[in-house]
Amino acid sequence: MRRTVLTGLVLLAACASKAQNVPPMPHLGTPLPPPTDKTPRAAAQIASYRYDDLLWENDLTAHRIYGGALEAAEPPSGSGIDSWGKNVPWAFADRQLRSGDQHQYHGEGLDFYNVGTARGAGGLGIWFDNKLWTSRNYRSYRILRNGPDLADFEVHYAPWPVDVGRTVWEKRRFTLPLGTHFTRLVSTLSSNKAGPLIVGIGIGKRTTIADKDGEVTIDRARGLLSWWGPETGDHGRMAIALRVDPAMIVDVKTDADNYLVLLRVTPGKPFVYYSGSAWSLGNGNIRTRAVWDSYARDAKLDFAVPRDTQ
Repeated sequence: MRRTVLTGLVLLAACASKAQNVPPMPHLGTPLPPPTDKTPRAAAQIASYRYDDLLWENDLTAHRIYGGALEAAEPPSGSGIDSWGKNVPWAFADRQLRSGDQHQYHGEGLDFYNVGTARGAGGLGIWFDNKLWTSRNYRSYRILRNGPDLADFEVHYAPWPVDVGRTVWEKRRFTLPLGTHFTRLVSTLSSNKAGPLIVGIGIGKRTTIADKDGEVTIDRARGLLSWWGPETGDHGRMAIALRVDPAMIVDVKTDADNYLVLLRVTPGKPFVYYSGSAWSLGNGNIRTRAVWDSYARDAKLDFAVPRDTQ
C-alpha cells in the first residue's frame, strides 16, 4: 500500500509539472549554500580562486571566459565563450563554481557545455587562408558594472599571429542587462598591418557530453546563426545564437570545430555583435528549437557602436 501511495504521489507531481510546463530536472546533487539575496540580478565577477575565470549572468543565462592561468593548469584552454544553464533568477554562478563540481546540478543550474578549443557561444578569430586563427585566453580585465540590473566589463586579448604575415590583438566589451538571453559584445581589433580583416564568429559544433551535432538555423537577412543542441541525458539541451549586422556578412562557413559567420571588419573600428544562450530546462521557457529560433530571430537588437567605445 505504501509503495502504491508513493507511486501515485510521484505521478501527480509529474502531471502537475507537465501542466505548468515545468520540465523534470536533472538528478539533484548536494544543494548549493543558499544565496544571501534572491532578488533577480545581473552580475559580473572574477573567480580568482579558479584560474581567473570571469563570470557573468542575469536572470536567464550565465557564462564564463577563461584567464591565462588556466592555459597551464588545464591545457589546451581556449578563448571561446562558455555557457551555463540556470533555473533561478538570482545570481548562482559563483556559488556553483565554488562547489568544485560545476558540471553537476545542485538545484540552481549547471555547466554541461564543453567549449574546449572551439569558439563556444560566440568567440571569434581571424579567417585567413581557409583557417580560423584565434587568440589565447584573455590577459587583462576591467569590471565596469556588477549589477544589480546590468553586468558590464571589458577584456583584452594579447597579440596573436595570423599566419606568418600579420599580428592582431583585441579589446572586447561584454554587456548583459536583466531580462534577455543576449549578451552584447563590442569588439575592437587592432593590427600591425593596414587593410580589412575577415572575422569569424563561431558556435562550437560538438560542445555537450552527448558528442552529437545540434540543429543549425541560418538567416542571413536577420544576421542570425542559431544552434539547438542535442538531448543530453537528463541535462536537457543547450541553445546558442549569434546575431550580427547583416550588412557586414561576407559568408557563413564551417570548420572542423565551429559553425562560423564571417564579417568584414576594419582594424581599429569597433563593431557590435550578440551572443545568446538558453537552457531547455531553465528560465525563459525555451523548450523547443522553434521557440528558440523565433526568440533569437525577433529580438530587437541595436548594432550601433556606443560613443564611449569609439
